[in-house]
Parts: sequence; structure tokens; C-alpha cells
Amino acid sequence: MNNQFVFEGRMKTLYMVMMAVGVVCLVMTYFMDTQPFHVRFWSNFLHNSVFFTGIAFMAMFALSAFITAWAGWFSVIKRIFEAYSLFMLVGLVLMTIITLGMWLHWHHLYHWADASTLDPTSPNYDEILVGKSAFLNPVWYTVGGLGFLAVWYLFARRVRSLSLAEDNDDTGLDYTYHKKMRVATAGFLPFAGFTACAVVWLWVMSVDSHWYSTLFAWHNMVSWFVSFLAFTILTIIYLKGKGYLENVTAEHLHDLGKYMFAFSIFWTYMWFSQYMLIWYANVGEETIYFRHRLDNYAVLFYGNLIINFVLPFLILMRNSTKRKYGTLIFMSIVLIFGHWIDFFLMLKPGTLQTAQHAAHPGGGHHEGALGFVSGFTMPGFLELGTGIGFLGLFLYVFFHHLSSAALQPKHDPYMMESVTHHT
Repeated sequence: MNNQFVFEGRMKTLYMVMMAVGVVCLVMTYFMDTQPFHVRFWSNFLHNSVFFTGIAFMAMFALSAFITAWAGWFSVIKRIFEAYSLFMLVGLVLMTIITLGMWLHWHHLYHWADASTLDPTSPNYDEILVGKSAFLNPVWYTVGGLGFLAVWYLFARRVRSLSLAEDNDDTGLDYTYHKKMRVATAGFLPFAGFTACAVVWLWVMSVDSHWYSTLFAWHNMVSWFVSFLAFTILTIIYLKGKGYLENVTAEHLHDLGKYMFAFSIFWTYMWFSQYMLIWYANVGEETIYFRHRLDNYAVLFYGNLIINFVLPFLILMRNSTKRKYGTLIFMSIVLIFGHWIDFFLMLKPGTLQTAQHAAHPGGGHHEGALGFVSGFTMPGFLELGTGIGFLGLFLYVFFHHLSSAALQPKHDPYMMESVTHHT
């Protein structure tokens, strides 16, 4: 059995070319940006940094949940989970750039970061932001956003090191390393469950600084999780096509397909629950979030539902479609793009409004129809190119870590159960 993935030079070259495309698109965006404060450039950077970092976080969350739940079926693919989770270190670097940009006034992505909004003598004074300033401030953004992400990564490194140490332990079957992994993952889950909400509020929800939703963080995390599942399915199919993962069967892919179907429905439940409650209550400070998107981003608003709910619901509902490579590949690619669009729609409108308000403080927020705005109304070639660049970086880091250890853990106590899964 071929149990050691080889990260070939052709793959490295491909991902480096993708990264180069991303860099070129970012540079072009910066110098061609017609919006205030280079907001198209910075919002593209934030969008992709948050999207791919969140996927890595959900890989660690899923790994922890399965280990804590005594799951055995996934052991044969857990190295994929581990490798994806380690991208959080790169995510930490990316979000550090965003954070430095806030402190050094390189960008104006967050309205609350403008100190004049807290000054009663300033024409920009904003009483609502004063009330939120105990949480929405650069210190919390730094300590909460970067600090929590750093701790997530340390947990991921801890589990990875224990997993590799377990491979090298030929002294007996006392499961010492697995017990330590269970302790680490059991500690990670409650910490991650709380801190992820705070991170989402800081990174994503606060771009619409006057708006809030108690369901927003769960909506974000489910979007990340579906994307992670889609990446995992594509990775397994790719590796099997190259002669790896011989012990991964159609049953494993079927289980992952069921997860992808179920959490696509759960994403819709989160989306609809948030929208329905806000629509039914009809409170102005809440409805303005959706009103703005319906007025100015209608194609993305309805397209988001079609891609991320209607298609997976109709295509993955049949049991057989969750076992077919072609269907799984198609739906995984569609859902990755769909949830990338989901984050685009969550971030872009708020960042554009913030920049325009900062450039014209007398104009206020939500002044009506915007018309077509390049890079905001719809993703343009520069947005797609930037996404390709970040995707290349994400896959390069992933395959680098995947190649650094055996694909099938040697002494995982559940390996036999995983290999014989439903056979």
C-alpha cells in the first residue's frame, strides 16, 4: 500500500502559478481601485483570509468532535483533517496583516475603528458605536481575533504532534497518545465554540457595525464546515485517483456526502431562521441589513440560496448520488464556490458602505440604490483571480503538511474499525 503522499514538483508549480495570479490580481486591484481607501483591495484580502482560515478552523473542530465522540470511521482519513487544520498558522499571518492595517490606518474596513466616532465633539460621533465600544475596538480585535486564532493553532499543533508520536510508538497498546489527544480535543471544543463566535463577530459581522444577529456566528461556521467537507471529498477522490488511500471506500465518501447534504440543509435552516425572525419582527435596525442586500445585491442574494440550498438539496437527496464520484466532485466544487460567494455577500456590502461613509461623512448609511459597483455588486475577474491565488496558497500548505506524514496512521486504536467500515 502506498502510504506516503509525494508532493510532486508539477503540483508545487501549479499552486505557485495560482499564487502568482493572486498576487498580480491584488496588485492590479490596489492600483485600479476607484473606491475610497483602496477598499476593493482590502475587502478582497479580508474575504479570502477569513474564508480559508475558517475552513482550517473547522477541520480542527471536526477532528476534535470525532475524537471526543469515540468515532472510528474517519481514522483512515484523519491525516487530511490534520493537514487542513495547520493552515491556521498562515491564517494567523494573513489576519495579522489586516490587524496591522487597522492600527496603522492602511484601510478603513471597520467603521468602529475610526476613533472620531467615539468623540462627542466630532461630527462623526456615533452613539451606537459608543455603546458597542467595549467589544468593538482595536485592542479586542487584536487580542480576540489574533489571540484566539493563535490558541486554535496551538491546539492543532498539539493534536498533530501527538498523532505523529503515536505512529512512532511501538512499545505497546496502552493508547497513551490517543488518551492525550482526547484530553486536548475535549479542551478545544468548548474553547473553540465560544471564541469562534467572538472571532466571527469581530472579523465579519462588525463590518456592518450598526447591525447584529445572534444567529450570525452559527451561519458563518456552518458555511465554513460545508466548505471543509467539500474540500475533504475532493481531496479523497484526487488521492484515490493517484493510487493512495486504498482503504478508503465508497462508504467513507458516502458518509462525507451525507454530512455535506445534511449541513447544507442546516446552513439553510440558519439562514432562514435569521432572515425570518428579522423579517417578522420588522425592527428597522435589524431589517436594514437584508434591505440593503435585496436592493443592491439581489442576484447574489437569491443566487446564494440557489447554489447553497436548492442545488445540494435536489442533487444530493438521492442516496446513490452521495456515492458517485462525478456527482460528489460537481457538488463539492459548486459548494466551495457557493460559500465563497456567501462570505463575499456578508463582507462586501458593509466594507463598501464604511469606506464611502468615511470619505463622505455627511452622506450617512444606506442611502438607497448604489447601481453597479465593480468588485462589489458581483465578483469581477480581479476577485476571482485573488480567490484563485488564496486557493493555491491554501492547497500548497495543505499538501505540504499532508506529505510530511503517513496517510494512514499506524497505531490509531480505531484503525481496524475504520478500514472495515461497513464492509
